[in-house]
Amino acid sequence: MSTTRRFQFTPIVILALIALCVALFAALVMSKADQGKAQATGPAVSGQQYQWRMVTTWPKNFPGLGTTAEKFASIVGEMSGGRLTIHVHGAGEIVPAMGVFDAVSSGSVEVGHGGAYYWRGKAPASQFFTTVPFGMNAQEMNGWLFHGGGLELWREVYEPFNLLPFPSGNTGIQMAGWFNKEINTLDDLRGLKMRIPGLAGEVFNRAGGTSVNIPGGELYTAMQTGVIDAAEWVGPANDLAFGFHQVAKYYYYPGWHEPGSTMELIVNKSAFESLPEDLQAIVTYAARASNQDMLDQYTATNNAALQALVNDHGVELRRLPDEVLQELRRITEQVFIEQAEQDAMFAKVWESYKSFQAKAAAWHKVSEQTYYKVREETAPANPSQP
Repeated sequence: MSTTRRFQFTPIVILALIALCVALFAALVMSKADQGKAQATGPAVSGQQYQWRMVTTWPKNFPGLGTTAEKFASIVGEMSGGRLTIHVHGAGEIVPAMGVFDAVSSGSVEVGHGGAYYWRGKAPASQFFTTVPFGMNAQEMNGWLFHGGGLELWREVYEPFNLLPFPSGNTGIQMAGWFNKEINTLDDLRGLKMRIPGLAGEVFNRAGGTSVNIPGGELYTAMQTGVIDAAEWVGPANDLAFGFHQVAKYYYYPGWHEPGSTMELIVNKSAFESLPEDLQAIVTYAARASNQDMLDQYTATNNAALQALVNDHGVELRRLPDEVLQELRRITEQVFIEQAEQDAMFAKVWESYKSFQAKAAAWHKVSEQTYYKVREETAPANPSQP
């Protein structure tokens, strides 16, 4: 009787054993998969987090310039899954606007956002990496920096300062600036105190004016109180936000002095090298994304702002006379030659810059330049869209 009962339960026992084996096998497979996933994600599993501080030369969240810094930090946080968090501080919150370079170089903060031409006193060649008078536009600058050796030269210039630069924004061509007097000849610039940085400031000095380098957040008051007689900032979108139409009458173009201004992200090199490779890549490509995004933003907003300045606020929009532009171009060439004679690195960067500009201009003469002309000449007399 007991023998018969033992044989009756044998199939059930076998099935149970099979089920147990299957469960154990599945658990083993899942364990191996989890180990592989952990190895693939690496630092994310370790949970190591990095906290950086960014200082900027712009007012906190200022349209275009300040918001690009915020966007860069947001992209880094999102792409890293929160492993690298960057806290953004506007000008004056931790260091003054013009203290960004030194703060990042010394390592007191990890990263900064501004314009390379602000640091001409530290490295004259730095000016090429923002913009120079009658130089390259945004499209050409991106080509030189990313595919023409410009970025490598930029990093060579900043190497002594323990800084790693990245292009991180471009305003496109700017406006020539705000004046309270008409500019009809070069003589009209004589005696004027104008906020105009970089090599353009030196050109303005040679033209008889006095260049002043004032942070953007102080420009309105400086114009209002007569500390300066004229100012250039960026373009309509920013100029409307700052309210320059309330303190100046004439708005001049084209932006001979800043035809395509690249903004910079400067990272303390030691801080960058302390990051794992995947976070280094995230910082690199987040900077490149913000570089394009700023240009897109200005392209989308400048015309509406310009129309508001002219139609709603009565600003007089003027084109600089050809005579003035020709003289400014002549002076610019003299400044380049003299700077190159005084500084070997300036000469090295200028050689690369002007060579690339010449090649890009030759192509654009038959492409972009010709297309703009054809588009204008063939436009209908009564277009359906303004």
